[in-house]
Formats: sequence, structure tokens, C-alpha cells
Amino acid sequence: MSAQRFSPGTGGQDHGARRQAGPEDALQALDRSIVLATQGGLPLVPRPWAAVAERLGVDEALLRARVAAMLETGVIRRIGAVPNHYAIGYTANGMSVWDIDDTVIDAVGERVGGLAFVTHCYRRPRHLPDWPYNLFAMVHAASREAALERVAEIATLIEDVFPGVCRGRDVLFSNGILKKTGLRIGG
Repeated sequence: MSAQRFSPGTGGQDHGARRQAGPEDALQALDRSIVLATQGGLPLVPRPWAAVAERLGVDEALLRARVAAMLETGVIRRIGAVPNHYAIGYTANGMSVWDIDDTVIDAVGERVGGLAFVTHCYRRPRHLPDWPYNLFAMVHAASREAALERVAEIATLIEDVFPGVCRGRDVLFSNGILKKTGLRIGG
């Protein structure tokens, strides 16, 4: 059995033509190297981008430009810290779930996601009849009581700004921590 080569832009077919590697190929290779070098986290040094650039043997300005381009095109969705909430004293981690009228869910999600104590907020499909919730908002606190107070603040905000759009809610508390990692690509 012979192996088939796949060339960019050929729809998966090998037309026998070899194209010369150009600047675009070099940028794709550099982008992949940047992802590989940072997917496990940035170095904990005063200038992490400079350290990554040095390790890859490129100019820091070029590295920063490539990261910005990957963010703009969606190759990278975001760059952020992933704290261990338990280690910093937030042992009551509650995913609040909300049954919000679909006509205003995006506006509600924007407001809820903008709260300082909500670490992430997103829309998810309902799974009726058992799961009516379509908005999820994670809150972290030092106690269950404090987490429930924050969820009550969310409920008050929703009712004050969007009266009558919340048909139900619940809070799911975690009882352990899972290792959080993003997608990893191979070298």
C-alpha cells in the first residue's frame, strides 16, 4: 500500500507538483513552534515573551507579532492564568446554572460574565426535559455560604436588569479539583 501525500490547497490530492517553501511556510512553522513552546505555560520570569523568543531563536518583537496574529485569527483563543483555586483559599467552587429566556441570553451572559467574582460564563444547550439550564457562571469563594451569596447577587442583577427572564437556577459545587490544561499538540 502506498502512502498518499497531502498538499495544502489541493483538496487532499497529490497532483505531483511540488511547490517551493515560501515565507508563509516559515510563519506557519514559527507559529507551531510558539504554540509548542508555550502550551505548557509561560516561563515564570520577569519577561516571559523574551525568554520564549530566546529559546526559539527569534526576535521578541516577531514572536509578539505572531502571537497577536494567532489571537486575531483565532488560532489561539486566549492567553490567561489558570490558578489553583484551592491553593489560594477558594475551596467553595460553584457552577451556577441558569434557565434564561433565549431572546436575551447573550445580553444576560455579558452582564453576568462581567462580574468580578465570575471567572467564566458561557451559554450551553439545554437538554430537556431533564436539564433546562442554558447559562453557566462559575463562582469561587472561601465557603459555600459565600458562594451562595454571590449566586444570589447574580440572581438580583438578572432580575433588576432583565425582569422575568430567569425561570430557574441551581448551583453545582465541586468536591475536588481537576487538572486544567488546554489542547496540546505534538512536536
